[in-house]
Amino acid sequence: MHLRRIVSPMIFDPKILDDLSRKISQSLPPGVSNLQQETEQHINSLLQSGFNKLNLVPREEFDIQQAVLQRTREKLEALEKRVAEMEQQLK
Repeated sequence: MHLRRIVSPMIFDPKILDDLSRKISQSLPPGVSNLQQETEQHINSLLQSGFNKLNLVPREEFDIQQAVLQRTREKLEALEKRVAEMEQQLK
């Protein structure tokens, strides 16, 4: 499995984006509240665009890559052990 992009140390959670959009739209003055849904969608789009520029990764993708890395480390350790055993046999 290959990384599709450089993984940033930050992890993107879409729920945070929705919550942030909702909080921003709810904090608008009462006269604008009738446009709340439209405003929330617009804010969500702006935040999404900004987060995309940060090259964040979704939690699911991060977890998958973390599991791949763990399996790779385990295989490497097993291979290193086998090489060490073979080297000992040759001595």
